[in-house]
Amino acid sequence: MGNKFDFLTRLNYINLKDTMSKFEIIGEQKLSGEIKISGAKNHALKIFPTTLLTDEDCIINNVPDIEDIKNTISLMEKLGSKITKIGNNSYKINNKNVINFELDNLLSRRLRTSILMIGPLLTRFKKAIMYHPGGCVIGKRPIDLFEDLYQELGTKIDYKNEKYHFSLIQNKFIGCKYIFKKISHTATEAILLSAVLAKGKTTVINIALEPEVTHMAELLNKMGAKIKGIGGSTIEIEGVKKLSGFNTDIIPDRIEAGSFLALAVATKSHLTITHCNPDHLDVPLKILEQIGAKFIVKNNSIEVLPIKNIKATDIKTHEYPGFPTDLQAPFLILLTQAQGMSMVHETIYEGRLFYIDIINKMGANIVLCDPHRAIVNGPNQLICKKIQSPDIRAGMALIIAALIAKGQTEIDHVELIDRGYESIEKKLINIGASIKRVG
Repeated sequence: MGNKFDFLTRLNYINLKDTMSKFEIIGEQKLSGEIKISGAKNHALKIFPTTLLTDEDCIINNVPDIEDIKNTISLMEKLGSKITKIGNNSYKINNKNVINFELDNLLSRRLRTSILMIGPLLTRFKKAIMYHPGGCVIGKRPIDLFEDLYQELGTKIDYKNEKYHFSLIQNKFIGCKYIFKKISHTATEAILLSAVLAKGKTTVINIALEPEVTHMAELLNKMGAKIKGIGGSTIEIEGVKKLSGFNTDIIPDRIEAGSFLALAVATKSHLTITHCNPDHLDVPLKILEQIGAKFIVKNNSIEVLPIKNIKATDIKTHEYPGFPTDLQAPFLILLTQAQGMSMVHETIYEGRLFYIDIINKMGANIVLCDPHRAIVNGPNQLICKKIQSPDIRAGMALIIAALIAKGQTEIDHVELIDRGYESIEKKLINIGASIKRVG
């Protein structure tokens, strides 16, 4: 089917949502204390669509209070889902009255993960309709991989009137052997959500190994699915007739935890990252060890000790358990404070280094070699500027840069940061940061 969306149209749509809010941050403040990690954005956004596979009650705990979750809830409620908040971060969901198989236009354009609802909707209604899924600038990517796997499972796909029309050829997904040409965690989750209630056996080769993917597979088994090989690169899924409800917890957000680790070392602060899972951060912690950072790892916390000087190193993003692409920007900011020359190699997304122009305007010395590689020379004193957040992860990186910089930095379009980080300014204020939301 190819990529049938107009990039500028989608970008302009995101701009329409802007509320003109910004952060005013005074840098070089002394930071100390504890930061509690929220539930993982990239896990919660996948568990909500999972509930569409059953008509029984589902309870999801430790859900982060972020914009993407609010949009997901609104999108599912338009399908007919009954979603009730039963605690500060818990939701009860029942989908027995879901009657709609077309995803809302505006809401689906805000969420890349809206495509994960297609499998469950096809299982329920034998058909589904959606516009091209959106997200931030990084999120606006082709869905060829998803189209391919749905077709292999027995789906006919037509594109007309700017919509994708999905329909099952045999009124049921049909098991198959599927090989991913490239690893994709969201596409892996899509085939899991489609194959568990399919007819026959599905073998999937070269799957993603992120903790969020593994937890979804384990949860599906608790619901009554038959998935073998969880934790390995090949899994077998034997289709079942019915799945039950569940009560589950969202895992800690390893990207948020890694971002705060970078912040702590970059600002030479004594911070303790709590309610995290250090086992999900092995490679980022190894990078910190290489540059000379000092930290103490416990079962669910990481204490970062302040140090004066750090050394340069090279970073290359890779699928889990490699270095996460979502931590590339925060760690690049950290490397602007390191002694020597570092190389950052982004292997997952093209164009994810283009925020470097903003950092250079703040006084960094970074050379963009090509869309995938950058050389960072340091250390350099960053200075305040009026800047704009280009996406979720680069937005968090700009906050770290502002906390390092001399003077007051203004970061516009912070609603993009709100999509992925819960109560970010409150958490920073609690450790001594001077940050104010305006607008």
